Parts: sequence; C-alpha cells; structure tokens
Amino acid sequence: MAEGREGAGPLPPARPLDAIDQDILRMLQADGRASIRSVAERVHVSRANAYARINRLVEDGVIRGFGARVDHERAGHGTSAYITLKIVQNTWRTVREQLRQLPGASHIALVGGDFDVLLLVHAPDNRALRELVLTRLQAIPEVLSTRTLLVFEEEDLEPQW
Repeated sequence: MAEGREGAGPLPPARPLDAIDQDILRMLQADGRASIRSVAERVHVSRANAYARINRLVEDGVIRGFGARVDHERAGHGTSAYITLKIVQNTWRTVREQLRQLPGASHIALVGGDFDVLLLVHAPDNRALRELVLTRLQAIPEVLSTRTLLVFEEEDLEPQW
C-alpha cells in the first residue's frame, strides 16, 4: 500500500470523491491496517482498482498517512492540555515550526477569535506540562501569551464519513 506524501511537493488540484472513495476512507480510518484484499471485497471492486484508488487518495493528499490511534494515558502521557496562544501578527509560520518541535505536541491549529493558535499536548505528568508551558512555549519570542486548559477526560471519536 502507498506510503504518505511527506516532502512530495505541491498537491494536485482536489478531485471529487465518489461513494467508493468515501467507503475506502471510512474503512481505513477504522482500520488503517486493512489489506487491499479486504478493502476491495468490502467496497466491491477489484484489488487492482482498490490499490489504484488508495494510491490516488494518497497522491491527492486526501490520505496524509497511516498510523495508530494511541491511548496517551496508557502510553505514559497521562496529562493532556489544550493551550491557547496569542502570537505576534504575521509570525504563524515561524511559530508553527517551533511548536512542531515540542515534545508531546499532537495538534496545532491557526484559529480566529480571542487567541491565534490552539495547541494540543500530551505530557507524562503536570510537572512536564508546566515545564513545557513555562520554559519552552513562553521562551518563543513571538508568543505573547498562553492559557492552559487541562483535559480531565478525552475520547477520540470514530470516523463519521
């Protein structure tokens, strides 16, 4: 099966997805390890067709990669938090590159509203989270302020395609 597109250059224009493409996406979101054969059987196409469709979805950037859904608490990262950041205007790209380097950062979004960036992090404990916020985040010159929202309980939702 195709690997991710990382570093593969600009994406082609988006093509519309038909019902079979959407079924394939649902299947792979539920089980990224599904074999080509099982995908083909469940969407009622040949293996060659299923393989070609999955490769096209990867090449078009619809599928960004394949991975495991992790229970962060069981994996030793029992503390999670959303951190909002206000940043200096026009510094998003610079800040984003620095946030990507943070240990435990799992989602970064540029947003509109009362703050500029929403960051989801997973840390081993509150001490590590405090260190991340007070030492690493607040040391980024373009970060004007932060607010930390501690997550008490979380749940990844199953795909709803």
